[in-house]
Amino acid sequence: MLIRTKHQGFEHPTPSEITARAAYQTRRQWLAQLAAGAAGATLSTWAARDAWAQATGTYPRPGKLAALPGAHSAVAGAVTMEKLTDYKDATSYNNFYEFGTDKSDPARNAHTLVTRPWTVAVEGLVNKPGKYAIEDLLKLSPMEERIYRLRCVEGWSMVIPWVGYSLAELIRRVEPQGSAKYVEFETLADPKTMPFVGSHVLDWPYTEGLRMDEAMHPLTLLTFGMYGEVLPNQDGAPVRVVVPWKYGFKSAKSIVKIRFVEKQPGTAWNKAAANEYGFYSNVNPNVDHPRWSQATERRIGEGGGLFAPRRKTLLFNGYEAQVGQLYAGMDLKKNY
Repeated sequence: MLIRTKHQGFEHPTPSEITARAAYQTRRQWLAQLAAGAAGATLSTWAARDAWAQATGTYPRPGKLAALPGAHSAVAGAVTMEKLTDYKDATSYNNFYEFGTDKSDPARNAHTLVTRPWTVAVEGLVNKPGKYAIEDLLKLSPMEERIYRLRCVEGWSMVIPWVGYSLAELIRRVEPQGSAKYVEFETLADPKTMPFVGSHVLDWPYTEGLRMDEAMHPLTLLTFGMYGEVLPNQDGAPVRVVVPWKYGFKSAKSIVKIRFVEKQPGTAWNKAAANEYGFYSNVNPNVDHPRWSQATERRIGEGGGLFAPRRKTLLFNGYEAQVGQLYAGMDLKKNY
C-alpha cells in the first residue's frame, strides 16, 4: 500500500494515494467474494473485470504489435470472467491450414502474409455493395473488447480478449435485401504468401457462412485485434469474425469477401466431410464428433498437454442464454 502515515510526516494521504487505497480495497473485496462463492453477480460488471485483472495480473498488454484498445462492451454475454489464455499460447497453438496443418505451423509460417493494402469486398444481395479498405473498416464503428471462450471442434479451448465490433454494424450499413438469408465469408487464398494453399486438405479458398440472424446477433464479432493489439498474422490478420457459440472453424480468418446470398452456402469443412462438420457447428456436448466425444474439453495452458484435466463442455459454449432462441424448435442433432 502507498498510504502515508503520521510517522512519515504527513497528516493526510494525497489524491493518488487515495486512488491506490481504493484499488487495493477493491481487489481485497473481489478476492473475499471469490473465496466466499458470492462473486457471480458482482463479477458480471466491467468494474469487477478490471478489479479481477488488477488482482490477478493476468492481462498485461503483450507489446508485440500495434496497440488496438477496445472500450468496455455492454453486449450481454460479451465478457467471461474466466482466466485468460496466455498470449503466447493463443498465438502459437493455431489452426490456419493455409500455413500448415500442425498447430505450430501458422506461427512459424504466417510472417509471409501481407496485410497492407487490404480490402474486403461486400457482394451479393445488398443495396450498397462495395469494397472497404481495412482502414475504413477500422473506423466504421467504435472498437470494443469482448472476452470470449473459444472452443475448437478438436476438443480444446481458450479464453481470449478480442477487439472489434458487432458484425451487425457493417451489415446494417450495406442494407441487405429481403431475399438475403445467409452471409458467406471468403478468406484469402494466395499461394505466394500462404504456402499450403493448393494442398488437397481443403477446397480453397476457405469459405464459411452464417444464417442471417446469426450474423446479425450482437455477439458475432468483426474482429481486428486481441489482447489490446492488432491481430497477429497467425490469428487471422487483419480482419476475421469470431462467433463464440460455434466451433472455432466457423470463425473465418483473413477475410477478403463478405457475400449475401439466398441459399445456404457451401463451407470448407462441410464440403470436406459433411458427416463430421455440419453447417451450424454449434458447440454441443450432447452431439459427438464421429471420432471423439464433445462432452469435455481441455483448456490450453492449464498444463498436462493432451493429458491435462478436462472440463465439461457447455451447450452453445456457455452462451445459451444469449443465442439459444435462435434455434428454438430445431433438432440440434440433425442440424449439427
